[in-house]
Amino acid sequence: PYLLLGFLFAGILYAWFPGEKIYKYLGKNNTRSVINAALLGVPLPLCSCGVIPTGISFFKNGASKGSTVSFLISTPQTGIDSIMVTWSLLGWPLAIIRPVVAFLTGIFGGVLANNTGKTSGSSPLNTFTGKEEEKKKTGIIGMLKYAFVDFLQDIVKWLVIGLLLAALMAVIIPEDFFVRYLSNDYLSMLIILLASIPLYVCATGSVPIAAVLIMKGLSPGAALVFLMAGPATNAATISVIGNAMGKKTLFTYLFSIIAGALFFGILTNELIPHDFFLNSMNHAQHDGHQHSFFPLWLQHLSAVILTVLLLYGLAGKYQLKNHC
Repeated sequence: PYLLLGFLFAGILYAWFPGEKIYKYLGKNNTRSVINAALLGVPLPLCSCGVIPTGISFFKNGASKGSTVSFLISTPQTGIDSIMVTWSLLGWPLAIIRPVVAFLTGIFGGVLANNTGKTSGSSPLNTFTGKEEEKKKTGIIGMLKYAFVDFLQDIVKWLVIGLLLAALMAVIIPEDFFVRYLSNDYLSMLIILLASIPLYVCATGSVPIAAVLIMKGLSPGAALVFLMAGPATNAATISVIGNAMGKKTLFTYLFSIIAGALFFGILTNELIPHDFFLNSMNHAQHDGHQHSFFPLWLQHLSAVILTVLLLYGLAGKYQLKNHC
């Protein structure tokens, strides 16, 4: 139910978000534009494959480097859909920490980009007005189509991969693997970070993987590093940003994500006990579900509906790819 609700929120944002205001609030080379970009990016349900063309489009149409970097960092780390799934699988602590960390690292990267590579301000171009009116005319049907067809097709591959990887790791990785072989929290963070930077996992698909890793003994801080770096960086993202915005901006982008992931990962481990996360996860996955407003029959029905939508999304995605 949480994932279906997240898709619904994604459709609502798409259909009624005031897109014509975007350039007005992202074009200046100041901290306010950086904060606006992070505020815009955190709830948007765009993963790396969707955020890159959107962010680069912002930049080429007048958004500052700082606001563009802030948007590129904060958006793929989280979204309405991934927040709901994080709440469902990992409990409320990480569901709160994750968007806060995405917001703060976005601001940090954006301010750093403004100070290391100032660009001359150009007049933002309003290219959204016609499309925005078209979206609003589509109404509820267009909103539902985007939520459960278009957007689902955008992330279905990585969502399914994330679920399958989580299931595979649950079977292959011994229960005490991280306790026995990676008991040092700082070492586990570095290894997870190095593995996450070239890897692509969408914000939603990363959640079940993180849940399995925590249950296998990985510290919540190291899991947070994975939840940040996995969705925000990959080989394609690094290539596109370096080509479109320059090596200096690319370095700022990567440094902000790496530094933010390690800092907040360490902070999470130091301030919040591991057992507290496990208890909140167990409550979310078991007790919380049994006593929540989602009855058991609705959970089963949602699982069937989600399975059908995933199969339909995979079929539509690869049929469209073959036509292209």
